[in-house]
Amino acid sequence: MQIVKKILIALLVILLLLAGLLWWLSQGNPAELSMDAVSGTEPTLAEPKEEILPTVKIATPVGWAEGEAPSPAEGLAVGRFAEGLEHPRILYTLPNGDVLVTLTRGPRLGDSLADKIGDWLMEMAGASGPSPNKLVLLRDADGDGVAELNKIILEKGLSHPSGIGWHDGTLYVANDDALLAFPYALGDEVVTGEPKKLMDLPAAGNHWMRNFAISPDGKRLYVAVGSASNIGERGMEAEQGRAMIWEYNLETGRRRPFATGLRNANGLDWSPWTGELWTVVNERDMLGSDLVPDYLTNVPVGASYGWPWIYWKDNYDLRVDAPIPAYLGEYARKPEYALGPHVAALGMVFTQEGHLMGDNFASGAFIARHGSWNRKPPSGYDVVYVAFDDKGNPEGQPVSVLGSFLDGEGNTRGRPTWVQWAGDGSLLVSDDTAGIVWRVFAPGAEPGAGIARIEGKSLRPQRELRGDPRASFGEEDYARIEPAQ
Repeated sequence: MQIVKKILIALLVILLLLAGLLWWLSQGNPAELSMDAVSGTEPTLAEPKEEILPTVKIATPVGWAEGEAPSPAEGLAVGRFAEGLEHPRILYTLPNGDVLVTLTRGPRLGDSLADKIGDWLMEMAGASGPSPNKLVLLRDADGDGVAELNKIILEKGLSHPSGIGWHDGTLYVANDDALLAFPYALGDEVVTGEPKKLMDLPAAGNHWMRNFAISPDGKRLYVAVGSASNIGERGMEAEQGRAMIWEYNLETGRRRPFATGLRNANGLDWSPWTGELWTVVNERDMLGSDLVPDYLTNVPVGASYGWPWIYWKDNYDLRVDAPIPAYLGEYARKPEYALGPHVAALGMVFTQEGHLMGDNFASGAFIARHGSWNRKPPSGYDVVYVAFDDKGNPEGQPVSVLGSFLDGEGNTRGRPTWVQWAGDGSLLVSDDTAGIVWRVFAPGAEPGAGIARIEGKSLRPQRELRGDPRASFGEEDYARIEPAQ
């Protein structure tokens, strides 16, 4: 009997030790740096803290009470453009001022333990459930800032839709697994034509949204496809065609990889200064609350940002098992601007001509930060503005445009998802868990001027690389580099 008692006591001690270990692991790695320190053009990159279990801190969605709204920046006002929507995500404004929005959710991840944990986390964050798979038309016919028409115009053929675009009588919609084209005339309140599949896309995965941007000349389309994993732990075969931006030629039907090494690119827009493509990217997890910052960056053709082997130009992720491609360390680009770790940057637009945001927001980018699930304290859950200088470079710290999504008690009233310009120059923000599209503007503001395009000659071709490149091209060709003070 004495032996049985000792065994039971030993088992109890082991269970208590295991419970203590699990509790300790569940506490994660709280942030030690401020958000200012881990944001901007030169963020502080902390030492990586490899996690066995992710740091988890999910804000519970509780919705907005009647009459409540996010807190706007000084000089701005916010109202409800549309509400009662089931999980609105991507917004797109047509040339006639009509607004399209996808009602959508992601697919279940799978049946593995990691997938089940991921599904559980999405449920806690208010993102679980069947996808509505609908495209809705919002129309503010009387110009009072509220959409009177809220109508489903397309359901057939949609599967976890996200990206939307229109050009020359054709409506483009990106499902999680394909890019589709529909005939559509501006003003129509229903899409009746049959879809044409333009290209297959890698389906679902950890990152299922497929945003895209149509080139200013209407000839090409650029599709962002996120990775199927955090750091390639499912094998790099599962990442074929992912973690990149694809270019699709609308005239010839040809496609090619445009840029790679982007773990989960989302919002895409064209720089009004240079015409170059820019995007926001969600970086990797489980290196602690202070790593790795999501970022805003330009995307030159052929660029790689290093995922999964490298982050922020020259930091190697030693957790990755797959062999690193030759010369990636020399080739990987440094992102232009850090938005903070785990903020989940999604929608992004540049300031455009005719905006109603006032002088304080007249030259930069607006970004919806959907909010973290794996940072203590939480990050994101807001819409921010990043100022750009007159050469088209980001500067300073992110400035809050809309806040108070978090209530200070571990809950979130909503989660800002996408940003888009309305036809009248106000800024629209989709709030997926609350089912609302917010409208932000500066009362009394005159329509803002457009940003002047930087004009200059192309660099002369360089036949070989040797010595200081300035010796070949000349100082005058480095217009974007500020002279030393």
